[in-house]
Amino acid sequence: MTTAFVLGGGGVLGAVEVGMLRALFEREIVPDLVLGTSVGALNGAMIARDPSLAVIDRLTELWRGASESGREVYGDRALRTVRRAMATGTHIYSAKPLKQRLVEELGDVTFEELPVRFQVCAASIERAAEHWFDTGNVVDAVVASAAVPGLLPPARVGEGHYLDGGIVNSIPVGRAVQLGATRIFVLQVGRVDRALSVPRRPWEVARVSFEIARRHRFHREMAELPDTVEAHVLPARGTSSRDDSFFGTRDFSGVQRRIDATYDASVAFLDERLGPVE
Repeated sequence: MTTAFVLGGGGVLGAVEVGMLRALFEREIVPDLVLGTSVGALNGAMIARDPSLAVIDRLTELWRGASESGREVYGDRALRTVRRAMATGTHIYSAKPLKQRLVEELGDVTFEELPVRFQVCAASIERAAEHWFDTGNVVDAVVASAAVPGLLPPARVGEGHYLDGGIVNSIPVGRAVQLGATRIFVLQVGRVDRALSVPRRPWEVARVSFEIARRHRFHREMAELPDTVEAHVLPARGTSSRDDSFFGTRDFSGVQRRIDATYDASVAFLDERLGPVE
């Protein structure tokens, strides 16, 4: 059996994946393969470097730090973001604070040095296609995967330019199957189960359109899983449609609550699906 952890995107809601990971590691479920998109790439990189229960404390500390200094994660006060948007025309935040935090955590580690096979999804601008990083510097790949359009600048890696991997493959279940996974644990942030409302403002049209596209692909890939593949979609808790607004993308205040609630829900889910731990 080849076990894959598939970690989806979701910005600040990515904290819920820490609760899921804790529940998995407490059951001694460890991955042979880790796939990550956007914030899932960040969490996934930490897991691929240290696939043990010990990393949960480090991840929790990292997310708590973000909740205490959310402005520093994105890097700027409101006036500076307006100035940057006017100057660049493409984004309102600098990627430097995010990259610095990743370097502090991961250093210059490469994919080849990780103890667990790890791949990161980003959207290639030049090729207009999904791109999978599986060699070279991990931090560069994660920054590329998390380059949210309009919020962060396109990331350059080598000769290519990349945007957030969620554009092309937000929850890459199909990729796990392609790479030989026979048991998949899907770590998602709760949006796939949330009802969508008819958009009433221009910016809501873009958000709803994106949600339809990524949910369609996820549900299609889940429906097309071979009978030989066992898949478990872990439950997220503590998220709502309010988190999808612009201000919600900066709200780290519910980090610990979301981690704890999702951990409890994931423990109950795994007990039901796999049986209680003896």
